[in-house]
Amino acid sequence: MQQAVYTYRSCGEKDTDALAAALAAWLPAGAVLTLDGDLGAGKTRFSQGFARALGVTEIVNSPTFTIVKEYEGERLPFYHMDMYRISQQEADELGLDEYFYGDGATLVEWASLIADLLPPERLGITIEVAGGSERLFWLTPRGAVYERGCRTMKENGSLS
Repeated sequence: MQQAVYTYRSCGEKDTDALAAALAAWLPAGAVLTLDGDLGAGKTRFSQGFARALGVTEIVNSPTFTIVKEYEGERLPFYHMDMYRISQQEADELGLDEYFYGDGATLVEWASLIADLLPPERLGITIEVAGGSERLFWLTPRGAVYERGCRTMKENGSLS
């Protein structure tokens, strides 16, 4: 079966926040989002909007050196990870499954660097700089919950 891919065009931070909020509205406890894209593509910016939509009131910044940051949201706990500086073997020793199969929403920046450790069901997001402040988001749902959510967003015009 062909993997569905959905797209979203952001013309700036408000659009990015709107996508993050739309996803946060329907993602269940235990949700895993993976984020990939070049440096400066907007991974951390998306993460900040997503955290706000979950009701996180703390400042959210990239966990590049701490690897994992945990936040308490109003709706769900938020687990923010950055795999840029560690190897897959090092990541494997962190016990990431506790987050991936936990009760919060997990967002993994630079997820492609630990591809073999990711849960089979997740929402993959790749961000591409389209010029200036424009970004293209490519969403690849893996699993029924993610496919249903993306399909609904497409039906209501949020995704194409």
